[in-house]
Amino acid sequence: MKKFFILSLVCLLAMAFTVSCKPKAKQVAPPPPPQVKEQPKVEKVEQPPAVKKPEISEEELFMAKSLDQINREKPLLMIHFDYDKYSIREDAKPVLEADAAWLKKLKTAKILIEGHCDERGTEDYNLALGEKRAKSTFDYLVSLGISGDRIKMISYGKSQPLDMGQDEAAWQKNRRAQFLVIEK
Repeated sequence: MKKFFILSLVCLLAMAFTVSCKPKAKQVAPPPPPQVKEQPKVEKVEQPPAVKKPEISEEELFMAKSLDQINREKPLLMIHFDYDKYSIREDAKPVLEADAAWLKKLKTAKILIEGHCDERGTEDYNLALGEKRAKSTFDYLVSLGISGDRIKMISYGKSQPLDMGQDEAAWQKNRRAQFLVIEK
């Protein structure tokens, strides 16, 4: 039994030794990086600069529109007058200066100045007053450098009111000079 015991012990030790001496797993070297195929050299071709669409000038845009379209846009603002007066008010001067600047940019435009009055007074009186309002507006635009050849005038008196009301607020709206573009 002693022999058996020693033999068992030796077998056990041999087994333990073989298990512990088990060869370690071989470390596999990482695969070499894939070879990048050298791509043929391509010359950079410079792209021509993008062709910009030519911008349309204000004058070209103006010429492309019909007179109806232009007048619906109301590029020229009307001015108002005091009761029974035809002198240009201080608040109207900046408006006429802006109108003159527009006319200077568009040198071919011709306009009609319409003189209007409120309903008070006779027809003849209001036609004469409307004409004086159109004339004072004409004179002011000419003083700002606009050629008189580009401007026509007409008086409508009280025949074309903006506001049909019968009070001062309505009458004030109707005492005016307004513009119409008549030629490009």
